[in-house]
Amino acid sequence: TMSRVLRASTVVPSTRNHHTQTRRLPTRALPSASSESSPTGVDLDGFEDFLLRTQSELCAALERVDGSGAAFCNDQWTRGSAADGYGITRVLEGGDVFEKAAANVSIIRGTLTAERARAMSSRGRAEIDPNGGQPYEACALSLVFHPRSPMVPTFRADVRRFRAGGKAWYGGGADLTPYYLFDDDAEEFHGKYKATCDTYDTAKDKSEVYAACKKWCDEYFYIPARKEHRGVGGVFFDDLENDAACDALGGARVNDAEAFTRAIADEWLDSYLPIVERRRDLAYSEAQERWHHQRRGRYIEFNLLYDRGVRFGLDGGRIEAIMVSAPPRVRWDYNVEPKEGSEERRLVEVLRTPKTWAA
Repeated sequence: TMSRVLRASTVVPSTRNHHTQTRRLPTRALPSASSESSPTGVDLDGFEDFLLRTQSELCAALERVDGSGAAFCNDQWTRGSAADGYGITRVLEGGDVFEKAAANVSIIRGTLTAERARAMSSRGRAEIDPNGGQPYEACALSLVFHPRSPMVPTFRADVRRFRAGGKAWYGGGADLTPYYLFDDDAEEFHGKYKATCDTYDTAKDKSEVYAACKKWCDEYFYIPARKEHRGVGGVFFDDLENDAACDALGGARVNDAEAFTRAIADEWLDSYLPIVERRRDLAYSEAQERWHHQRRGRYIEFNLLYDRGVRFGLDGGRIEAIMVSAPPRVRWDYNVEPKEGSEERRLVEVLRTPKTWAA
């Protein structure tokens, strides 16, 4: 792998919008997944089929963009018997552009324990019996892309659905974690998700859904011990359903919860890959790479200390699939304080006080 670390040359991000034109990057047409192609013979519905197709398309697209010949592994696993469901963990490591990238699908069938049922019913899910014992179905596609260059931000996203008691709830989102802040990247990224949210907002002229999802993302990806947000945010949502105004969004409503969730996933490549193409070949110094690895430490701190999914999964979950989101090279240097007036300082100041990126 050719290193782009240049000792005598550094890049200073610009706050100006350069109006860089971006193109839609093609994705390969793939056959639809079905129960015949699933490794355990579990019957799949339309949304589960969508997750598997999207995983394949994302992995194929990233391999083309990386261009190094590095490929995603395909690790299929089962959960107990065939009837309990299965998952596919796909990981690319050691690429030229992506030092590590992971895309995981899980399709689970099970019975709610009393502990989990109480936790869910406490979040307003009246259909869930707090005593447990109800059958449930859960499916999710989650991904995280860790670039090699500090000039390219980390990208994390997921979509998921949970069904029990005759009802379905949807969640998901996408967020960006830069190490050097290019304002036009953040503005473009948020603008694309705002447009998607507005399309499914029953009050689209007010952009209530985007405002609620952005606020939730800012609040969720927060590291209290550091008094910093993990990145520049994006959108995040949970407990979406098709009934009356969703309390999870503070009263904002989407007109089709499943279609909205799919649309968020369909935006992932178009929101991220143009940023990768703009920044992948920028030179960076060893000091900037050191900062990159120091900031990756914040990423792990959030995941292990505060992320609800990781903490839940560590209690008996499949550890390799859970920790696959961790970046491969990380530093924890003591009491790192960026210099006043530096780009590193500007990033930290933005992470302490989230900005409005999309008007």
